[in-house]
Amino acid sequence: MDDTAHILVVDDDRRLRDLLQRFLADSGFRVTTAGSAAEARDRLTSLRFDLLVLDVMMPGESGLSLTSSLRETSNVPILMLTAMAESDDRINGLERGADDYLTKPFEPRELVARIRSILRRVAIAAPAPAELRFGDLVYDSQRQLFEGPDGATQLTGAEARLLDILARTPGEAVTRDDLQAESGIAGSSRAVDVQVTRLRRKIEPDPRNPRYLQTIRGRGYVLWPD
Repeated sequence: MDDTAHILVVDDDRRLRDLLQRFLADSGFRVTTAGSAAEARDRLTSLRFDLLVLDVMMPGESGLSLTSSLRETSNVPILMLTAMAESDDRINGLERGADDYLTKPFEPRELVARIRSILRRVAIAAPAPAELRFGDLVYDSQRQLFEGPDGATQLTGAEARLLDILARTPGEAVTRDDLQAESGIAGSSRAVDVQVTRLRRKIEPDPRNPRYLQTIRGRGYVLWPD
């Protein structure tokens, strides 16, 4: 699957953009580039991509802002490139909906390895139950979205993977380590907590007092769908 995947590279640095285009093409990918978030939006309206490689710091709309916007309607995997090495900066990217991140400067072979890893996870993800109910919300695992009285809510790739993993064994706790290993979420176990918090905001009537996605102290998380 990853050998024919179509990648959109978004970076305002033309030299780096051209370098990544050549390297990814030599690695067997189809590659389209954009020099800004606005150009990326134009590409996304006319082409289908399997993954975005997205720079964080760009003139105009930032990569973080573009990621947040895309997550309202799309679950396309996003790998962010950032010159910011602080953990809070990386967690901010995950909170916005990124699936992975890579700090500049980086080894191009590592970028390819991370891209292939993300695409493998997408391809082999175990199927979740066709339908889950959370009060007035119905989860469609095929489209990775909730439908309810207020309309549809799209999940990010990371959120959908976590929900699918928990849905395999409803009522049974799954450890943070197992969630991280199976979902492929990068970083520390705190990154799993970040994604759980995001998921709760979408499924819980009161995220501060969760009913459906509960924490089991010392063990992990458990899902209790209706």
